[in-house]
Amino acid sequence: MRVRTQVAIIGAGPAGLMLSHLLHRHGIESVVLECRSREEIEGTIRAGVLEFGTTRLMTALDLGARMEREGHVHDGIELRVNGRRFKVDFQELVGKTITVYAQHEVIKDLVAARMAQGGPILFEVADVALHDVDSHHPRVTCRVAGSDEVYELECDFIAGCDGYHGPSRQHIPASARNEYHKVYPYGWLGILAEAPPSSPILIYSHHAGGFALVSTRSPEIQRLYLQVDRDEDIRNWSDDRIWTELHRRTAADGWRLIDGPIIQKSIVGMRSFVCDPMQYGRLFLAGDAAHIVPPTGAKGLNLAVGDVQVLARGIVAYYREGRTDLLASYSATCLDRVWRAERFSWYMTMMLHRHPNQAEFDYRIQLAELAHVMHSRHAAAALAECYTDLSTEPLESVL
Repeated sequence: MRVRTQVAIIGAGPAGLMLSHLLHRHGIESVVLECRSREEIEGTIRAGVLEFGTTRLMTALDLGARMEREGHVHDGIELRVNGRRFKVDFQELVGKTITVYAQHEVIKDLVAARMAQGGPILFEVADVALHDVDSHHPRVTCRVAGSDEVYELECDFIAGCDGYHGPSRQHIPASARNEYHKVYPYGWLGILAEAPPSSPILIYSHHAGGFALVSTRSPEIQRLYLQVDRDEDIRNWSDDRIWTELHRRTAADGWRLIDGPIIQKSIVGMRSFVCDPMQYGRLFLAGDAAHIVPPTGAKGLNLAVGDVQVLARGIVAYYREGRTDLLASYSATCLDRVWRAERFSWYMTMMLHRHPNQAEFDYRIQLAELAHVMHSRHAAAALAECYTDLSTEPLESVL
């Protein structure tokens, strides 16, 4: 079966789905291909902190109604250092907020809205392959669920939004791309717990025993994290041990962590990754296919949304004005923001975690860095600026 569209989008994550919405707003056709089922992508629980610019975009695209009802708007975060408490007040420092709204909830909203528009999303496709990406007539082939027939998608552009393990990035020749990796020696043990919120804002706790994060999911379900060894076995962590360590690492005068039944727990390793360039011929990478950040800086989903804003603006200019300059500069434009997000995520990670075999001098420097944020308005404002919004694409340019 041969089908023609303008943009083939591989991957129904935040990047691919948001790109399809941005293109639809300008009358540009796209088809989204996804190897997983709709139930799987909507049911894979992922945390989500939405930057100020991301929430504005969702609202402007009429995708934010449920986010506005159910998301939690935070005007800052709390830094906690061995029991000492300090609020980084985003609203007061930079006039912006963030919204805690899980990534899988964003995906539910984007899928439902796109399908209501009649936008084609093909789930459970297999054997996805890219062809002729360095020509003016690229193609994508796959097998559609329930059929052995080859589905061939002819297009003008391919957006590779298929994550780190997807096929898209491999179509940039190894000789033409540089990949930058950093693997951190620790991971996050994350839990979902049935409990009321312990704090109205996120708590980032630096403790001699290791990092901890107190987040929120809903009035009834909370998300919390503990720093553990990267190769730690989750079977070594009973519920009692998890709560004991969370209470120890987050303890502070006048404050108490509320615990409850743990309904999910897992350990995820932390790493940084960047692919340069993010484009090759008519193929453009976005989201985790091009870059990964440790979750400490809350940048993953927001970087993906930033990528596709740049890409959508370039594609719209191509069809409306015959311009190619914005697409030609896509990688350079995105990577400027990506590396700033990588730097901020690295900074938050290195400042807040206890490092294996850490020298006492390095630990004292770490404490001094935290003290600098607590005592310097300029340092706190810099953190607030990076945390709330690293977007560079004017909202009006993609609407």
